[in-house]
Amino acid sequence: MHRDTAQDELRRILDVGGDVRLSGVAHLDDALPVSTLATTAMSALACAVDALLQGAGIEPGAEVRVDRALVDAWLGRHIRPAQGSFPSPWDPFSGAFPTADGSWIRTHANAPHHRAALLTALALPDAQTVEELASAIAQRSAEELESAIVAAGGAAAALRTRAEWMRSAPGSAVAAEPLIARTDSGPARSDSTWRPAPDRPLAGLRVLDLTRVIAGPAATQVLAGLGADVLRIDPDTWDEPAVLPYVMAGKRSARLDAKTPAGRRALADLLAAADVLVHGYRAGAIDPLGLGEGERQRLRPGLVEVGVRAYGWSGPWAGRRGFDSLVQFSTGIADIGRRHADAAAPVSLPVQALDWTTGYLAAAAAVAGLTRRQVSGRGSTWRLSLARTAHALTTLEGEGAASDSGADSVVGAGQRIETQDGALLLAPPPFRVGEATLRFDRVTTRLGGDPPAWL
Repeated sequence: MHRDTAQDELRRILDVGGDVRLSGVAHLDDALPVSTLATTAMSALACAVDALLQGAGIEPGAEVRVDRALVDAWLGRHIRPAQGSFPSPWDPFSGAFPTADGSWIRTHANAPHHRAALLTALALPDAQTVEELASAIAQRSAEELESAIVAAGGAAAALRTRAEWMRSAPGSAVAAEPLIARTDSGPARSDSTWRPAPDRPLAGLRVLDLTRVIAGPAATQVLAGLGADVLRIDPDTWDEPAVLPYVMAGKRSARLDAKTPAGRRALADLLAAADVLVHGYRAGAIDPLGLGEGERQRLRPGLVEVGVRAYGWSGPWAGRRGFDSLVQFSTGIADIGRRHADAAAPVSLPVQALDWTTGYLAAAAAVAGLTRRQVSGRGSTWRLSLARTAHALTTLEGEGAASDSGADSVVGAGQRIETQDGALLLAPPPFRVGEATLRFDRVTTRLGGDPPAWL
């Protein structure tokens, strides 16, 4: 579909209108129109902010501006250390490997339990080198090994063509889902601390962040940049230090063991006082914590809830673990890149566009949910997935030349923020709605430094 069609679809889903003034030159389109999709998502987010402000009687007729070069930068190239570089987030055992059937598989070993599951599936518990891993993978077929890794509790994706994905049961299920699904819920309580202002439209809003890695955290980072009090909760057993600088601007971070009675009570108390819940765990993962869907609505009537998954909300893969790199392999994107480059190996997108774009769409959904609550007095639940965003990307028309030009200059022209791990440079915000834009005064670079309580 054309960009205008995609924008129209998002405006219908989010119930927003208005005109967007675009500026800047996009530079990340390659085999697929990454910049086009990202600009469409960011424009929808900006329009949702505009609708929110108008609904609150603030900034009627405000100009909505989106900079395409900055949108591209905010696909993971929006922050860097003032000195040196960030460590790689990739484990050596994460990557693309050829298989015995002439295909490829993408492994994911960044989390220790995923690494262990990969080695268990390969019967290599003591593997030390990538060469050992590659040799074992080369003895197995792609889809058989994918199934074995998933069964062991890991995450992996066999390379599929776009046609193969669309013919598959998970692919057809994802394609039938809306890009953003919405379900309205019950009446809201009138005890929110949210006090919107022209420059901080989410001032006083409470966002409970139960997300990891990129897509969900990218969404809540936007909400923090618009003024919300975003509190991320993690167990003591989880960390992702290499990812945190990219997704933790403006947020606070606390740890809770929600598997204990005291931890479950504390988490329930936080939810009961929240305006928005954003979660990115796989299907059913938060239900055992005492936060099943019915309980979430009971604890916080009128909650605006946004959920993000890897492989959609229906079909046989709805509960499958997944990450941007894997979804690109599953849905045909890496094969499209290979054909476009006339390469022997799969070629992924130049950035993790599925993560970031889905995150910005999720932020737009949260803002739209708040506007609906203003008007109707009712809450809502919104659902998105990386695989459905991949479907949108592969059905957009147009392509362009990829270039890194301007990426460093836009970050250098932004904000300097001091952290306990050194100074960081942050790119200017990619959109502005009247006085409202993204503004941050901190970047949390270590988890668990704040109390599990609202400001």
